[in-house]
This record gives sequence, C-alpha cells and structure tokens, in this order.
Amino acid sequence: MIKILIGILICATSALAQQIGNPTAQQGVIPPRGTFAIRNARIVTVSGADIENGTVVIRDGRIEAVGANVSVPAGAQTIDGTGLSVYPGMIDAGTNMGLVEVPQGANGTVDTSEVGELNPNAKAIIAVNPHSAHIAVTRVEGITTTVTAPTGGLISGQAAVINLLGTAPKEMAVVPQAALVINYPRIGGGGGGGFGPSQQQAITSETLAANERELDQVRKMLRDAEAYGRSQDAYAKDNSLPRPDRNVVLEPLVPYVRGEQPVIFRAEREAEIRGVIRFAEEMKLKPIILGGNDAWKVASLLKAKNVPVILTGIFSLPSREDDAYDALYEQPAKLLQAGVRFCISTGDAGAEVRNLAQYAGMAAAYGLSKTDALKSVTLYPAQIMNVGDRLGSIEAGKMANLVVTDGDLLEIRTRIRYLFIDGRPVVLTSRHTELNDAFKNRK
Repeated sequence: MIKILIGILICATSALAQQIGNPTAQQGVIPPRGTFAIRNARIVTVSGADIENGTVVIRDGRIEAVGANVSVPAGAQTIDGTGLSVYPGMIDAGTNMGLVEVPQGANGTVDTSEVGELNPNAKAIIAVNPHSAHIAVTRVEGITTTVTAPTGGLISGQAAVINLLGTAPKEMAVVPQAALVINYPRIGGGGGGGFGPSQQQAITSETLAANERELDQVRKMLRDAEAYGRSQDAYAKDNSLPRPDRNVVLEPLVPYVRGEQPVIFRAEREAEIRGVIRFAEEMKLKPIILGGNDAWKVASLLKAKNVPVILTGIFSLPSREDDAYDALYEQPAKLLQAGVRFCISTGDAGAEVRNLAQYAGMAAAYGLSKTDALKSVTLYPAQIMNVGDRLGSIEAGKMANLVVTDGDLLEIRTRIRYLFIDGRPVVLTSRHTELNDAFKNRK
C-alpha cells in the first residue's frame, strides 16, 4: 500500500513538473496548489510601481512574497521569467459565464433566468457549468475571474464572483452571492448600442407610468424583506415572541436592503441611471450601474453619490444618431477625469469574454492611460465587487491569480506563457487550441 502511494505521489509530481516546463501539456485533473517562484521577470503589480527584475513566490494558493530581492524557498518549482512580464489576472465584472453554452438553437444549454419577474432567491453559482468550453477559451487569454450574473425579470437573482478553474461551482466560487441583480425598467428606447428608430422614442407619460408600476413591485418586495429581517432579529433576541415563518424568497434580500452588499442595476440611458440613483437612495441600497452607455452624461452625479459603473458598451455603436462616433470609446477617460469609479467589461454571456483585453485597449486608444486601462480590468473591478483585498493586483497575501506574458497584456499580439489561478498552474489549452491543432496542417 505504501509503495502504491509513493508511486502515485511520484507520478503527480512528475506531471506537475512537466506542466510547469510545458504549459501546453495535457492535464486531466485540476492541478494541486504548491510552492512556485517566477524569477527574473518584469512584475506589473498594478497597485504600485512596476518591478523591472523581480520574483513572485506562490505558496498554497496565495502570493507569499513579491519584490526585487525575494529569496526562492527551498523546494519551490521555478519559472525563469527572463524577458517575460507578470500581471494580475484580468476580471470581467459583467458576464453570464458558465450559464450559457449555445444560445441559438440549444435552449437546454441556457440557464440565465427563472420564470417570473421577482427571483431574488435565484443564485447564479448553482447553475454555473464548470465544464463550459467558454471557460477555458477565456482563461487562456488572461482572464482569471468573472462576475457571472442571472438575467430576466425585474429582480434577476444573485450574481457570483468565480475563478475560471474548478470541477464544481463550489471550487470556482470566490464570493457565491456577491450582488443582487435588478433590471431597472427601461424608459423609452436607446442605450442598447446602434442608433435607429427604436432608439429615438420619446419618453411619454404612459412609459413613465408603466416604469413606476414595475418599480412598485420591486419596492414592495424590498420593504417586505426589510420587515422580514427585523422580525427574524426580534425573535433571535427574544425567543418568547412567535417564531416568524421562514421565507426563502425574502431571506436572501436581507443583506441587500440593509446596505451590507451591493445591488447591480442594469441601466443604460441617462434617465434610467438617474432613476437608479433616486431609487437606491430611497431604499438605502448600495448601487452599481451595469451597462451605463450614458454614464458620461451624469458623471458629476455618479461622482457625488459614489456610484460605480461597470461599462459594457466600449465596442458598441453610439446610442443616438447625433452622438459622436467615439462617444463610447472615450467614456472611460471621461469618467476617470470626473472621478467616477468604473471598470470595463465585455458584458458578454461567455463566448466573447476572451476579448476583454481589447476592450481595455480600445479605451486606451481613446484617452485612457495604459495604466488606468490595465486597472480597469484588474484592480478596479475587484474593488467595485468588494474583493480588492483578494484580487486585482500582485501583493503579498492576495490570491495567486497571475498571468505571465511575453509582452503587454493589452496587446493583441501578446502570448500567454504561464497562467496561475488560485495558485494552481493552468494548462494553456482550450477548444480553440484543440481545433487549431486539428486543422492547422490541412491543405
């Protein structure tokens, strides 16, 4: 029995060493955490100054040390980073990753929404498919973490922060219930990207009345949840009171109505964004705007109310016919100048999340500094989603989500050489690389 165990350990160690030496080697299981050192590399910490020739030490899933004069621990597996750069893994804070596989023609692979308008108890983490082809396709481009959110209805459910590695949703979860998602009622047309007649509709009294009726549904549920939380607290303090019935729909809302966790509002147009801010103040919520194509028009209000924005329309056409062609390309730079907290997202279900670096690169081409463009897909989304103490930069104590490249992370020609998620070395293969290998020699 002892000989068998020793043999297993030797094989596992050999496989892991092969993977470190050859990042394209096949790996049938999730690799274990261990102790690794990336030496002689340029380290882009994001939160501080770049280290031109330094070392990053990873141990048990965490960054143990980083700096120019860091000693390599005995027994650590090393990577020679000469000529390479180390970045924190990118984060896309506005996706449906793992909830959608084939949106056209395969409805059974789409699990983004529940029946009905009010589903606060729906949890995205439960529906995440860890074996989705989109996950590997995305992570080999340097995106290590996403926020995956449900859609549909008025209250869609709860979004999760996940790492793009694991054999089960529980293994992938960084924050299983990270934010409540509310679709703010649309006010007329517009904001969807691509101007046209439907985007030029006037805001009528009928539209506003319908909008208010939908808001009343959300308002009532949130107030019911607040009352439910108070009744539970009262019973916890005094067991002589009648025990309140448990309500699985209202219970998940309690931390959100108390302002303990953020609420993501999908909103695009100026009127909708203003409406979100008023509604959040009324209900004492912590709002985050998702979408926000008109955010630049209300930048001063967003700054004053400290409302962050997850921008998803960087590659979209202008919302209105008279908008400048580059209105959405320039929006990150305008928000930064106004002091608004923001991050950049693809806003995609999964297939195109791999292009996140190009979204940030486009913003850098239209006024955003390269430093802030990098932060917009690393540290900024981590801070907005309240995981900035664990993700988004290269600092001792943070989760070891690291990308080792042969060039600038935001440049399309740059190749990923090594990848770590949760301190685990990741095989750099995906459905795309498999197809490329299968057909590259065809004539």
